[in-house]
Amino acid sequence: MKKIYCVLILLFIFLVDFNVYALSKKEVKFSKCVDGDTARVILNKEETKVRFLAIDTPESVHPTKGEEPFGKETSEYTCEKLKNAKTILIEYDPESDKTDKYDRHLVWIYVDDILLQKDLIEKGYAKVAYLYGNYLYTDELKEAEEAAKKSGVGIWSDSSNQEKEENEEYNIIEKIIDQICEILEKLIEILTDFINDMV
Repeated sequence: MKKIYCVLILLFIFLVDFNVYALSKKEVKFSKCVDGDTARVILNKEETKVRFLAIDTPESVHPTKGEEPFGKETSEYTCEKLKNAKTILIEYDPESDKTDKYDRHLVWIYVDDILLQKDLIEKGYAKVAYLYGNYLYTDELKEAEEAAKKSGVGIWSDSSNQEKEENEEYNIIEKIIDQICEILEKLIEILTDFINDMV
């Protein structure tokens, strides 16, 4: 009977696709501030750059964009939270890559048991972004973002930021429509030429 249980357990381990590492939280130590959505921590006795998963904060140190509105405030807020934290935990998401193209670890980050991404969104210091899968806390973040928009806090307090985002979305749609129209015009030209050649 024991052999059957052992075989079943082994089959389960090999057949079920699970990532224990991705679902476990690891305690890290603060090392250095970077900006509103990036920091350096000590993980497994090594300094590691971590990028907070599923959010984007205004730039404070970007080489080409410069400092964006609320960039400095967001960076200072994140830095203070991390410096003064009693415990910092990171969690990898099973639907996300472990690192990005800059070799930053993509993580959920908890400061004294509070999900920092959600805290930043609630304060209006971040927006939901870079969703490439069905991440663990996406719904919570989207709800917090809607509440922050309605309250008009932080980045949502400046109506020009909202207008800018709406204009960018409108411009993208307009470009796609223009491209579709161009393709249709070319198809009509080709069909017309084809019909004329047939006659």
